[in-house]
Amino acid sequence: MPELPEVETVRRQLQPLVGGRRILGFRVMPGAERLLRGRPAAEIDALLTGRAFATVNRRGKYLGLHLDDGQVVVVHLRMTGSLRFRQRGFEDEPFTRAVFDLDHGDQLRFVDVRKFGTIDLVERMEEALPKLGPEPLSDEFTLDAIWHAFRGRHQPIKAALLDQRNIAGIGNIYADEALFLSRLNPEAPAGSLRPSERRTLHAAIQRTLQDGVAHGGASFRDYTDVDGAEGEQQYFVRVFRRTGEPCDDCGATIRRIVVGGRATHFCPKCQPVRQRTRKVTSNRPKR
Repeated sequence: MPELPEVETVRRQLQPLVGGRRILGFRVMPGAERLLRGRPAAEIDALLTGRAFATVNRRGKYLGLHLDDGQVVVVHLRMTGSLRFRQRGFEDEPFTRAVFDLDHGDQLRFVDVRKFGTIDLVERMEEALPKLGPEPLSDEFTLDAIWHAFRGRHQPIKAALLDQRNIAGIGNIYADEALFLSRLNPEAPAGSLRPSERRTLHAAIQRTLQDGVAHGGASFRDYTDVDGAEGEQQYFVRVFRRTGEPCDDCGATIRRIVVGGRATHFCPKCQPVRQRTRKVTSNRPKR
C-alpha cells in the first residue's frame, strides 16, 4: 500500500498539473462502481462537471483534491491504486477504473489492479477520513505526541507505528526502516520506550519518511507516480524485504517475523531483544 512518501510524491506532482484545470466530465468503468462506495457515478459527474481543481493536499495516506467551490475529492489509493495524468491522445491503459476528463483533452485517470481504492466527494476532507494521528513531517509531531500515542501501550512498537490513530501515514516499509535506524526491536512494548528511545525514534521516523519522499517513494510492486514511473526508495532500504541478506551495519543476517499480523524485517544484532523489559508506564516523562 502506498504510504506517506508515495502519496506525498503524487501530491507534489499533481498540484502543478491539475491546479486550475476545468473538469469536463467524470466516469467510472463498468465493474468498478464500488470505487465510489455506493454513490452513483452520474451523481458525482453532475457535481464535478464545470468545476475546477484548486489545490491538492494530503492527510496521512489520503489525497485531497480541492475544488473551486470548496468541495473535496478524497482519494485513497489503498493497495494497488495510482493517479495518472495523461495528455490528449495518450493510449488507453489496463486497469483504468475512473477518469476525470479535463479541459484541453487531458485526463486524470485512477488506475487500480485490485479495485480496492476509493474516491469520495465531500464538503470537508475530514468527512471521508478515519481518526488519524499527527502528521509526522509537521510541527505537530513532537516528542509529547509520541509519548501520548504510546503511553501505557503493551502492544509491540511495530504494531503501534502502523496504527494510523497514533501517527498518520506510516506503513510497513517505513515502520521497519525507522525501527532499524532507532535500534529498537519491533516486538518491544510501545509503552516501555525510554525517553532517549522516543527521541531516537522520533528522529528516525522523520528521516526515513524524508528519504522516501526524496527518492520518489518505494516501488516494490505496484506503486507508480502520476507519470506511471516507479520510485527509487526500494534501492535504499536497510532491512525491509531483505530477509537472509547481511546487515549493512554489522553483517548479521536480516530476519523476517510476523508482528501484529504483518511481515516484519529487522537485524537481530542491531535490534536485540532486551534482557530486561522496562515496565510499561503511563506517567509523563520528566523533562
